[in-house]
Amino acid sequence: MRIVITGGFGFLGRQVADRLLKTRTFRGAAIDRLVLADRFVQPGAPVAADQLVDVVQGDLTERLDELFAEPVDVLIHLASAVSAECEADFDLGMSANLDTTRALLEAARAQSAAGGPTPRVVFSSSVAVYGSDPALPLPPVVSESTLPTPRSSYGTQKLVCEQLVAEYTRRGFVDGRVARLMTVSVRPGKPNAAASGFLSGIIREPLAGLPATCPVRPGLRVALASPRSTVEGILRVAEAERGDGAGSLDGGLPVNLPALTVSVAEMLDTLRQVAGDAVADLVTIAPDRDVEAIVGSWPAVFDNARAAALGLEPDASFASVVRDYLTDHADAVTAGASLAAGATGSAPID
Repeated sequence: MRIVITGGFGFLGRQVADRLLKTRTFRGAAIDRLVLADRFVQPGAPVAADQLVDVVQGDLTERLDELFAEPVDVLIHLASAVSAECEADFDLGMSANLDTTRALLEAARAQSAAGGPTPRVVFSSSVAVYGSDPALPLPPVVSESTLPTPRSSYGTQKLVCEQLVAEYTRRGFVDGRVARLMTVSVRPGKPNAAASGFLSGIIREPLAGLPATCPVRPGLRVALASPRSTVEGILRVAEAERGDGAGSLDGGLPVNLPALTVSVAEMLDTLRQVAGDAVADLVTIAPDRDVEAIVGSWPAVFDNARAAALGLEPDASFASVVRDYLTDHADAVTAGASLAAGATGSAPID
């Protein structure tokens, strides 16, 4: 069993790799090699030191021969340019998202055509495929049957890639499946160029004793998922069998991963209750029309039935998401925030 993860040194890529390395199996079969492919490799990353791991560094389209030098059984495609940078640089988004995905699918198709295994291809899409078109507003609750009408370059590129995965699967070139990710919060580390990045920053930075800016109105509602539930969702979609039984993946539709609906104001209130006034007061509201135009076009309320059929549930509350972050990334939290969290940790704040 040889598994390739693109974006393997990104946050989600490392998390998915860590989970696979803990079990060292995929659907009960032993993993022989786990290939982490990325343009940027983190020096000294613990995941790279594992004896099962191979590292492929560079532009994916220039490393296809290396990625497919041995049969690929599973390809988990997480690499992409993110929303705000795609809006700022159209050509970058088209190249990094659309062209790279098609190149990977073609390499997988060539492997099948040459008599090799038909790769299981898992594509990470996004809630950004949805948007409220003036002529066709979104319904109050969105499901996989809702027509996607993206309002950003990033969302458009993800939607086109979804259709490519579906077509290559219909033709039998790959066994493709698509997981639509909600906005992941709270992400650790440095801010990225995603339009939704502030949904982590307004929690992560204050907990580290740093100021943060919220570029949208506090009343805006958003659909979130914690890193833990996002990784669980990706792997559940990857491992699911085709069929219509319990825990199976029926049909060719994407799976919207479970969404926790919360307003930005509720997020900030939770931060205040968990970490105290001094921490919460580090957040400044400074509306940015461009950011809100992108993030505000995404739906906030989802029908989670398709994910639930795979045994997936949304996070219980945003308070539980913040507590998970405090547990998983205690080294990124200041002593003051830690003390405040400890003082309120026993109080019911959900």
